[in-house]
Amino acid sequence: MSRVLETKRREPLSGETRSAVIFLHGYGANGADLIGLADPLAEHLPDTLFLSPDAPEACAGAPFGFQWFPISWIDGSSEEESRQGLYRAADDLNAYLDGVMVDEDLLPEQVMIFGFSQGTMMSLHVLPRREDPVAGICAFSGRLLEPDLLTDEVRSRPPVLLVHGDQDDVVPIQSLPATATALQEAGWEDVYAHVMKGTGHGIAPDGLQVALAFMRDRLGYS
Repeated sequence: MSRVLETKRREPLSGETRSAVIFLHGYGANGADLIGLADPLAEHLPDTLFLSPDAPEACAGAPFGFQWFPISWIDGSSEEESRQGLYRAADDLNAYLDGVMVDEDLLPEQVMIFGFSQGTMMSLHVLPRREDPVAGICAFSGRLLEPDLLTDEVRSRPPVLLVHGDQDDVVPIQSLPATATALQEAGWEDVYAHVMKGTGHGIAPDGLQVALAFMRDRLGYS
């Protein structure tokens, strides 16, 4: 049985939900960490609902935060524990996405995923394995897990925007071209990239602007 993901939400400025952006936070954070991005985005996406769930597990490496799955070099878990954690969290996220689309009466093409770090890893693992493509994935400061399995397991190819800081000391910038190459080799046509110069493991204003333009285009605002 999937675990329930507690969620922060911001209603559309217009009062009418025509699309949704779902934020997936990084390791040791929580839904509140990214929901604040709704403030600068909402005026440009007035018919969009913003949702930001907590990951399903308490985080051993950050006692007041959450994790999607264990990270061995931080918490001492084994590679197998990390892998099984990923698969269990994927089930949770799939159930969550299904619930959002039913509860909010949205189609997959009306839903945008915005991941950061471990949330990006979840996004790039889960969404290509769903039957119907979402509007797109904004993938900040993460990487593609298990790239060797993607070609055999892919079911849909939503547009992907990869954004990364060139000073990232948590997930190296080299993850961006490696992820782009793996996606293209698995048949993706819509892969875009933006490097945030002088930025570490975070979201800089220029990266957010690029993501906003991507979201407006894919959600039918422009």
